[in-house]
Amino acid sequence: MSKWGERMQKVEQLAQSFQLNPLATRYKPRLWPCQPSSVWKLFPRQSLAISFAQSCKEAVHVFALEKEKATLGQRIYLVTSYSELWHYYRTYTHSLMHCYEVIPEGAVCKLYFDLEFHKPSNKGADGKTMVSSLIQYVCDKLLELYGIECSTKNVLNLDSSTEEKFSRHLIFNLQKAAFKDNIHVGRFIHTILEPVQLSRGADVGVNSAAENCAASRTCAVPEGKATKLGEEAENPLTKRRKKEETDLRFLRVKNKDGQDCLFVDLGVYTKNRNFRLYKSSKVGKNAAFTVADDNQFIAKPEKAFSAEESVFLASLVCNVSFTGQRILTWDIPDTKESKRPHCQQGTATNPASLSGCLMSPHQEVDSFVLTVVRKDGIQGSIRRWNYFAAEQLLVYDIANYRWCENVERFHKSNNIMIVVDLKEEVWYQKCHDPDCRSFRSSSML
Repeated sequence: MSKWGERMQKVEQLAQSFQLNPLATRYKPRLWPCQPSSVWKLFPRQSLAISFAQSCKEAVHVFALEKEKATLGQRIYLVTSYSELWHYYRTYTHSLMHCYEVIPEGAVCKLYFDLEFHKPSNKGADGKTMVSSLIQYVCDKLLELYGIECSTKNVLNLDSSTEEKFSRHLIFNLQKAAFKDNIHVGRFIHTILEPVQLSRGADVGVNSAAENCAASRTCAVPEGKATKLGEEAENPLTKRRKKEETDLRFLRVKNKDGQDCLFVDLGVYTKNRNFRLYKSSKVGKNAAFTVADDNQFIAKPEKAFSAEESVFLASLVCNVSFTGQRILTWDIPDTKESKRPHCQQGTATNPASLSGCLMSPHQEVDSFVLTVVRKDGIQGSIRRWNYFAAEQLLVYDIANYRWCENVERFHKSNNIMIVVDLKEEVWYQKCHDPDCRSFRSSSML
């Protein structure tokens, strides 16, 4: 073949490659909050990426990327905005095909599940029915424990199943409610699945043995009390647990080695967890997450967002807005009698404990907020804090200090909030008082 023929062949190959993988146009943000300025920075370590993201004024987030030819398990970390990631993600199917959302430590997040089982080891299992039953059970528990109504229409159901493995991600897009962070999500899920875990006689929890014992109120029975087991069996709580154990039998599956395990992966509720994105596959695999054919969730249409981008945004675990959110917690109690879920719009707890964490990740901001609420002889304190990663807001619930700029006096019973915008480096005051709920004070440096 002549040199000219070789060149023509290369041109044709390039043309075919670009046709299959067209180059995206350059990201050009509009002048509105949903499209911040361009930030696209790669880091070799997750800690460096998180530190950079926290220092950025733009609304950016951390994502983990896997490369085909990299060392097994090795990842690089990308810092960018949701809008810029989507701009390239929808087109660069090869370079961004193994992408994970990093769920930051302490960040408010959605309720989410990672579900899977080995098909050859569970030939009688009906995955779709199992997913439907789990969603219904979780919705029942959310109503019972938090008073929150939801259904399959609130749950984005993503599928990456293969011939060998059934695999789903469920992301609960609750109406104006989210969890304090994914550690609290894990505790909640561990507790509501306690009956099926006890029936298996194995420790598959996300916490330590001591934490599981405290959180679940189920510990080993001392020898001296063994004779009372018959009496305990008549206890209404025990009867209910046995019924739930029967109802949850569908969650028991076998792994590829034939060992008992749960349909629900309880290991995905750890600090800075990497959670695989919609439209991404694992490295070396081709099964990317797509919308399941039995999905009933429909993303709300947003101006300037395509239907597919709306699904992408709904799939992001930490894409939670501060406005109007009810923050759900599941704390590990000190005693059996004190075990209960908490809603952070409820009554005050011990001011010394900030939902189990003494300080936020931004200790210098904590110190500043304390100077704001400790003056004129009043010793205000931080009751708890919540971090909204999507907007980079630190929201502090304040105790013992109720000065409200709106009414220009102290509220008699309702507390205030101090909101710190980490991007803009300003803070402002909001209220829990019904008459001031829509009020926001002027921003201060």
